[in-house]
Amino acid sequence: MRVLFNSRAKQDYLSDALTLLAGWTREGEQIRRTLAIDDTQHAALTERVKVVADALHLRPEISRLPDCTQIRVGHGNGEPLTEGEVLLAARIEDAYRAVTES
Repeated sequence: MRVLFNSRAKQDYLSDALTLLAGWTREGEQIRRTLAIDDTQHAALTERVKVVADALHLRPEISRLPDCTQIRVGHGNGEPLTEGEVLLAARIEDAYRAVTES
């Protein structure tokens, strides 16, 4: 069964979901996460994120910076965050845990 949300309730729902994603910060209509991982972990994380992002038809921005990886999710062109983008952020957290715990 699918529940319909009005736009205000949807934004509240997404804001609540974002509070559960530790380390993610909101910048307008995008969310961002910086991870202190090495090059090998970055490569493994990127591959895992690509699989999930392809399944959700989303394109996160993943950048390798000195000593860290930065990920941005969202359109950044004035469009609000979607449920899929918040779901992608949660799956990125799962992938991050998987590559850093192994």
